[in-house]
Amino acid sequence: MPSHRVRKPRAGSSPRSSSARGLPVVDETSAGGLVVDVQGGRAFAAVIARRNRGGRLEWCLPKGHLEGEETAEEAAVREIAEETGITGRVLRHLATIDYWFAGDAHRVHKVVHHFLLEAVGGDLTTENDPDHEAEDVAWVPLDDVGKRLAYPNERRIVAAARDILVGDG
Repeated sequence: MPSHRVRKPRAGSSPRSSSARGLPVVDETSAGGLVVDVQGGRAFAAVIARRNRGGRLEWCLPKGHLEGEETAEEAAVREIAEETGITGRVLRHLATIDYWFAGDAHRVHKVVHHFLLEAVGGDLTTENDPDHEAEDVAWVPLDDVGKRLAYPNERRIVAAARDILVGDG
């Protein structure tokens, strides 16, 4: 289970010495989060669908790598806009998660900074995703987002955001 340590964000990825399994380790930092809009008195969140490594379509929160000297907040706004078409304004940091996975020639230690954003413009589209990872995008009622998401950590992040938005957080 990934830990929830907060780390200083840094751009891109960087190789490290070999892991205990003999493979080199690459550190990656990403940012994204939950962009929320109120429509007709109900809160909705924009989520994306992308293929996992096994080829299965999974719904998740938009996120991606930091570029250049970008802060985590700047990367979250950019990645959400690219993957959903929605421009957001950061309201607050929600959580930082980290986890490990293995590539073909290395192990990856990934740190992801998640933020709560308010939608301020745009229209849902995946057309601006430069990596074409997002295959679909949808506004989902905030109360239903957790049921749609594939990853438990992201479901916990949405629950925390919901608590904040309704005044319990």
